[in-house]
Amino acid sequence: MVDGFYVIDSHCHIYPEKIASRAVAGTDNFYGTVSFGNGITDQLRELKEISGTDLYIVQSVATTAKQVGSINEFIANEVDKGDGLFVGLGTLYPDSDNIKEDVRHLISLGLKGVKLHPDIQNFKIDDYRCLKIYELCEQEGLPILMHTGDNRYDNSNPNRLVPVLNIFTGLTVIGAHLGGYSIWNEASEKLAGLDNLYVDCSSSFPFIDKQTALDIIRKYGADKVLYGTDYPMWSPMEEIKTFMSLGLTDDEKRKILSENAKKLFLK
Repeated sequence: MVDGFYVIDSHCHIYPEKIASRAVAGTDNFYGTVSFGNGITDQLRELKEISGTDLYIVQSVATTAKQVGSINEFIANEVDKGDGLFVGLGTLYPDSDNIKEDVRHLISLGLKGVKLHPDIQNFKIDDYRCLKIYELCEQEGLPILMHTGDNRYDNSNPNRLVPVLNIFTGLTVIGAHLGGYSIWNEASEKLAGLDNLYVDCSSSFPFIDKQTALDIIRKYGADKVLYGTDYPMWSPMEEIKTFMSLGLTDDEKRKILSENAKKLFLK
């Protein structure tokens, strides 16, 4: 806990130990960053008390169809070994030969949603190949945590997301990075107010000032924002410190730090 608030970090990437260093380096290369952490669950356990985090939502992303099953089994295994510290999200891939079976498998593993990253997985949010994913996730009540936004590409920007949300009105999407990494204000202008959209605040505080962060959070509304750090990219200690200093009310903090995530992932 932090100042009496239960804290759920809703956006954490983890990897098998044997490939973690390569996976973290790949992300750093993609974004031009230097990650804080090593992407291994043992480090998250060590950081729990230091950062005040009570629960981690953990995930990874498949970059080929053949990775889907093994990644989902890895995430589920880490959850099983985590003594209640982790909740897992599965991954899907648009070019899988049997997305329906992939969804059935991740549900059978006890995973509570799906993580997609259009830029790294190389698809557009509104690509026809993804429609089966949205249809099945809507049908099964699986929320999708989706990377959103990048001014270098046009895979995950609001113009791609809005049509999907308007068609699949029963689908819940959490738009990572306040709905639009590197296009935060533009994204909030286009996405705020959509009933089936939440956002998380990961990978945002290092790039925007506190007043802008506060204004964007309040534009979406505290009922629609989740706390997340994008571990291993950023220091959980610095992220929670910044969040707590934004000037949010206690009610807003409570919703963002835990209540919204509980509603989506702990049903």
